[in-house]
Amino acid sequence: MDQTQFNTELLAFLDASPTPWHATANMAASLAQAGFERLDEDARWQLQAGGQYFVTRNESSIAAFTVGQRPPEQTGFQMVGAHTDSPCLKLKPLPVTTASGYVQLAVEVYGGVLLNPWFDRDLSLAGRVSVRRPSGGVESHLVNFERAVGIVPSLAIHLDREANKSRAINPQTYLPVVVGLAGEQEFDLHARLRTALTAHDAALATSEILDFELSFYDTQPAGFVGFEDEFIASARLDNLLSCYCAMQSIKAGGENVLMVCNDHEEVGSNSTSGARGTFLKNVVERIAGANESMAIALAKSTLVSTDNAHGVHPNFPDRHDNNHGPVLNKGPALKFNANQAYATNSETSAEFQNSCAQADVPVQRFVSRNDMACGSTIGPLTATTLGVRTVDVGVPTFAMHSIRELAGNQDAHMLYRALKAFFQRLG
Repeated sequence: MDQTQFNTELLAFLDASPTPWHATANMAASLAQAGFERLDEDARWQLQAGGQYFVTRNESSIAAFTVGQRPPEQTGFQMVGAHTDSPCLKLKPLPVTTASGYVQLAVEVYGGVLLNPWFDRDLSLAGRVSVRRPSGGVESHLVNFERAVGIVPSLAIHLDREANKSRAINPQTYLPVVVGLAGEQEFDLHARLRTALTAHDAALATSEILDFELSFYDTQPAGFVGFEDEFIASARLDNLLSCYCAMQSIKAGGENVLMVCNDHEEVGSNSTSGARGTFLKNVVERIAGANESMAIALAKSTLVSTDNAHGVHPNFPDRHDNNHGPVLNKGPALKFNANQAYATNSETSAEFQNSCAQADVPVQRFVSRNDMACGSTIGPLTATTLGVRTVDVGVPTFAMHSIRELAGNQDAHMLYRALKAFFQRLG
């Protein structure tokens, strides 16, 4: 796949994936179209040599893999990991409030959100809704309003003359989202959710909404920035960009290769579908077999943990170590940390560099300043849980955890080529 087609489809994937559930559903559909067979965790698997499969957990995490002609005990696994979640504003369970004649929806801050950019954006609402059918059965459905339904207005400069110098954001009082005017009738969120659901499935009109997990997102679509379209601007580049690269790479083939995209990385991965959970371990065990067979396979395996890296900011170059500031459009960055916040070591770094060389992809290096903490990834968590050799890499990015992030228009395609070479190493 050439860079133009790759980026066009990447932008479409970003726009169609406002939540982890949507991202997982879109990856599942793409994998199925490419010939991967869906498996269920609650059923026995009948895996065949040469087969391609995928499985989801919580509808927000996904693993895909191929079964080689040789058993994993002989070859090990070539694995790539990423995460489906991004920092955002999530609805509280009872979100509807009124103040000064306006209807607002109260939110919780999910993950390490850069809050300032959420003001004055056209926000829509999407996520998962659980309903009870008239027959009594409970099921879940995705919902996406797809249009602007709310906004967090800034306080005018006339009412806060110090705003440009020292405005601190109180997430409890400053972030409720304005969604309309208060009227004589109480705002019914469930009725509006039912309307959105029935737009795609009329049979849900008589269903009772029991609960939901919904988050706001910016309606501005992903796009190119720069006089020569040098950059990609979008929400959720961290880390749907890596998910997309991993998915396209595994579709290109390989023997005993595996992709996992976990939910909840931005809040510590402590969940059944997070990297601290058993999802990947259970999948690997069902492919390789338990006990010694799995241990031998993992001892021969390597995981590439793909999560965005901080590109050196031209307005703040002092926030980077002088020799370790990745530049956009100069290739993926290897991420190092002596205290194991990243899982890269010299051997796994060399293995990834070898794959990049095979794909003619340049490699950069990122190390945080000694006086600044670095971020976290699923790399050390997965390495600890499985005992698998791991390397942390990522595409350089500006404005990480903002409502709109920026990456180079060449870097995602270069990461895809490197991962494809990594997957096909045993082919």
